[in-house]
Amino acid sequence: MAELDNIKRLIEDKHVQFRDFNIGKVETRETAEEGQERMTITGRPVVFDSETLICKYRNQEIWETIDAKALDNADMSDVIFNMNHCGRVFARTRNDSLKLFKDDRGLSMETELWEDDEGHKSLYRDIKRGILDKMSFAFTVRKSEYVYTEDAETGTEKVLRKILEIDKLYDVSVVDIPAYDATEISARNAFAAESELRKAESIKAASLAREKNITMKESKWRKSNESKGIKRKIKGN
Repeated sequence: MAELDNIKRLIEDKHVQFRDFNIGKVETRETAEEGQERMTITGRPVVFDSETLICKYRNQEIWETIDAKALDNADMSDVIFNMNHCGRVFARTRNDSLKLFKDDRGLSMETELWEDDEGHKSLYRDIKRGILDKMSFAFTVRKSEYVYTEDAETGTEKVLRKILEIDKLYDVSVVDIPAYDATEISARNAFAAESELRKAESIKAASLAREKNITMKESKWRKSNESKGIKRKIKGN
């Protein structure tokens, strides 16, 4: 599927993350212009400080939580509303047709579609009928940390990823591809990158420890030989 291939490229090339959420409310509102209606869609892409199971991988569970301050310095200057994270742009924050609201709970969104646009009407109709009922948002992470715990009974390792700072929010998108796929792929990609970093840091730490150990042994050896040399010199005098 072309849309999923596009998502994979964004994950691999730009380290974009994808997370799905449910469409909140769908309703039609009258406008000031006669004969015109504004079709609105709302949802909540981000919920702060709520642990969510992203995926299970072998004997690991990857969970995630987004810190309440994660969006404080995020770039949300031109977020778009589209379909499957590609294709036509239906709305955007730059012209206020897509609105984002941050509160204590997280981030909510509201977008408007127009009755006089056939593409808008078709998308709205499918959402209204429940044919399309999922949305997804795309973002990149500036800072995160991982906490590892293990269930003593099952041996399952729980990996909790804490997203501390979101760098940029790219889009909110209605999706007809399995949103779980995009979420799982991007989560696994981030976890794999972190695992590689952790492995590299572990190797570096072990190497430094060996070097330190060798240095300490050499230092003790020199001190021991110097001490023996001094004693021999005193004895010779």
